Amino acid sequence: MTPFGSSEVASKFERYPPNARRALLALRELIFSVASNTPGASEIEETLKWGEPAYLTKNGAGSTIRIDWKPKNPEQYAIYFNCKTTLVETFRTLFPEDFTFVGNRALVFSLGTRPPRDALSFCIAASLTYHAKKRHHAQSGV
Repeated sequence: MTPFGSSEVASKFERYPPNARRALLALRELIFSVASNTPGASEIEETLKWGEPAYLTKNGAGSTIRIDWKPKNPEQYAIYFNCKTTLVETFRTLFPEDFTFVGNRALVFSLGTRPPRDALSFCIAASLTYHAKKRHHAQSGV
């Protein structure tokens, strides 16, 4: 398991109920794994944003990813993407049957089920390279 970047993030994970903690730790590991295998993603910084574990690229190539579990929906956990991007709209087009979408900001999963790893890995990689790809398209006129 990837060591925590801060005691605040580690403490946040410790406060999740055990079943949510397991699911979120698996999601966290997938984020780090995808980052290490995605050209241009660079090193990931782990922090808290809005009280939620957040992952961003140190080189600015990506858009922040957050993950969380909330007591008001105790059987669910989610991965959040910046709602000012086209990421979730793109995921909805590419993977309409693979995820439960919340607006233009989140993919929601049920505890006790495994999210589709390949599709989710694609979504994470897209977020971790979002700004770099937008800059590239702007420079190349695409």
